[in-house]
Parts: sequence; structure tokens; C-alpha cells
Amino acid sequence: MMPMQDHPEQTPHPWEPFGSPTGPSTPLAPAQDTAQSTTAPSAPPRPPSQPARRGPGWGGVSGLVLTGMLLSSGATLGGVIAYDQIIEPLTAAPTQEESPEPSTGGTDAEPASSTTPLADWSEVAEQVAPSAVAIGVRTSTGTSQGTGVVLAVDGSILTNNHVVAGAQQVNVTLADGLTYTAGVVGADPSTDLAVIRLEAPPSTLQPAAFGDSELVEVGDPVMAVGTPLGLENTVTTGIVSAVDRPVTTEGEEDDGSDATYTSALQTDAAINPGNSGGPLVDAQGRVVGINTAIAAIPGTDRSIGSIGLGFAIPSNTARMIAEQLGADGTVRHAFVGVTTRDGSRTVGDVTHRGAEVVGVESDSPASAAGMREGDLVTAFDDVTIGGAAALTGVVRGQAVGSEHELTVVRCDEERTITITLGERP
Repeated sequence: MMPMQDHPEQTPHPWEPFGSPTGPSTPLAPAQDTAQSTTAPSAPPRPPSQPARRGPGWGGVSGLVLTGMLLSSGATLGGVIAYDQIIEPLTAAPTQEESPEPSTGGTDAEPASSTTPLADWSEVAEQVAPSAVAIGVRTSTGTSQGTGVVLAVDGSILTNNHVVAGAQQVNVTLADGLTYTAGVVGADPSTDLAVIRLEAPPSTLQPAAFGDSELVEVGDPVMAVGTPLGLENTVTTGIVSAVDRPVTTEGEEDDGSDATYTSALQTDAAINPGNSGGPLVDAQGRVVGINTAIAAIPGTDRSIGSIGLGFAIPSNTARMIAEQLGADGTVRHAFVGVTTRDGSRTVGDVTHRGAEVVGVESDSPASAAGMREGDLVTAFDDVTIGGAAALTGVVRGQAVGSEHELTVVRCDEERTITITLGERP
């Protein structure tokens, strides 16, 4: 079991992706009732204007590190290559047939207004339950459990890569209690996402409705749905605690080549081992994130459970990766073409923190955009960048060919550089 825990700010932050315990069954403590809020009608959706997204201080938390323990069977996140190489440790811590595109429910979601203190979670849970599935995996070293989200009526299901990594057999249990066999269509360790597909999908499959994670704001109410500790159809509620949170998952390689970087949604909705790959939904029942990790205090018992610091891959990133994996099992990754490290620069009375460029690849998007060695990247569009890992996490969630604005400090002056992301060679 891989809980996440809090700790003093000056202490490195370990974070953990999680599946359910593996190997021999683990005795459970007395189950607690599912958390639910008093119901009240939801307020009308707010206009779809997109507020400026202010990150949670990327520099101060750029060392949020997810440790390599994923599943007690020994499965770990492997084969991850950073988009933009980080050459120094973090300062704070370190088918062939085309699959139908995931359902979006017709329109993008607009999370419930922050002026609405309560949501009808009973109704939301009933709406979402048919689209959330329990996943059981057998590997060469044991078994594990996780959660998935139904993408399409062809039986395509989105989950975390670390849930199905090394799978020799995959079973999926739907909300009606029936279990089906599935195969892995494609997996992307660098974003910790994977698509599996039922071998004989029932006609009653209900794809999830996906929302626009760019519209999510701090304070928005959310619900996590999953299979914590093997307890199927469990829901917990909370709020979005932060957006654009830089989270790093360490793998097994000493050189960090298999690390996973995510610009994540943070939530205090309780998520535990087994929730991996499950949906984080808004008050309208639309998926705004894929639950992927929880935090733990260094040196403490990792089986304590949730302490209210959970992380989800934003739905926009998850859908982009899922569409590619569902089509042919592969993913095109965005590329800047710089080597960076954590850096800072004082201009007058102000100190800027960011990702310092220490190398620019020739014939790369960075070179074409005019980036130079010594540039300090402090923002990517409207997301604050406080370190190298933060830049990597943001780029990892972007599409190849998309255009963005980088704010950099060069020669003690702040300037804006427009860059079109390329494809990682």
C-alpha cells in the first residue's frame, strides 16, 4: 500500500503512484463509510471564460518527487524519457483497427461555480458509476488492482500505465459485477497512461463524459471514483486544492531516465492504492482528471493511506494521449529541444526562479524560436515555471505542433518568445 503524507516544507516531497496491494492478500482495517456531502441543487454553469491559471509556486514545489514504489509486486514506472533533459538534481527535492475517439459527452465540462458550496453527489455517483471499472492484473511476480475509465463502446478503457505494466492477464469488472478479459492496446510510461480493450465488450457499455481541465479552478468540488484496497465502486469527495502542480515520479534508473513528470491537479478527495487510473469528476459528473498518485512523508509507514494530498493527470492531457494510444498504440511526444536546470536570477530587487537553459539543440523548436543558453524560463503561456521539472511537466501535456508563449529573463530583461513544439525524435 502506498499512502501519501505531508511533511515540513524544507523536506523533500516524496510522491507515489499507486495500484492496489499485490501478492498475498493484505488484511483490511474496518472499512469506513464512503464520504458523501449533504445534497443541494447545483448552480447553473458559469460562462466558459478561461481564467488566468496561476501555478502553485513551481519553484517552491518543483521537487515534489513520487518515489518508485508502485505495486508491491515490484512493478515500477519504466522507460520514461524526459522531454527536456534535466542535468542537475531538483533543489527542493529532486489492431489494427482504429478505435473510436473517447466520448466527450457532447460538450466540454464547466466545473460547478465556486459559489456553489454543495453538489448532489448521490446523483453524480449514480451517473458516473457505469463508466468506472475495476481492473485486476496478473504479472509474473504477483497481482495488482486499479481502476479505469470507459472511453468508447468498443471496450476501450483508459487507466494508468503502472496499473497494467508487465501484465500477463487483465480482467475488468463493470459496475454490474460482471467480469471480462481485456488486452493492453498501448501504454505510455512517460505520462503514466495506458489504454486497454475488452475482448468481448457488452452492448451496455457507457463511455464517460470528459470535461475541459483548463476550466478547473482551485476550490472546485470534485469526486474520486475507484477501487481502493479492492473495494469496488468507492467514491470520495473534496475540492481541487491546486492546479498545475509539478509532480515527479522517480523510477528505478539511477540516472532518472525513467522519471515521469506531470503538471497535475491536486485534490484533497481521499484516494488510496487501487484508485490509480480512476476518474476525478466535477460536480456535473464529467471527468476532469485521472487519479495517479498520492504523497507520503519520508521515513514513515507507507501503508497509512490518504492524507488529503492526491494528484490527477488533467483530462485534456489524458484524452490527447488516449486518442493516440487507442488508434495504434503509440504516442507522439512534444519537444522543445533544450537542456535545463533549476535556476534563479535577481533583477533589481526581484529574484526570478525558473528553468535555466544550459543547452539548445540545433534544428530544434527552441533554436528556431531564438532561445539561447542562459535564458531563464519563468512561464509557459500563463503557467508559472519555477524549475526544470516544472517546464518538463507542462510540455509533456502539450500536443505536437501546438504554439505557445514562453516568458524568459535574458540579460536582466523579461521578454516573450513564441515557440511551436516539435516531435520528440
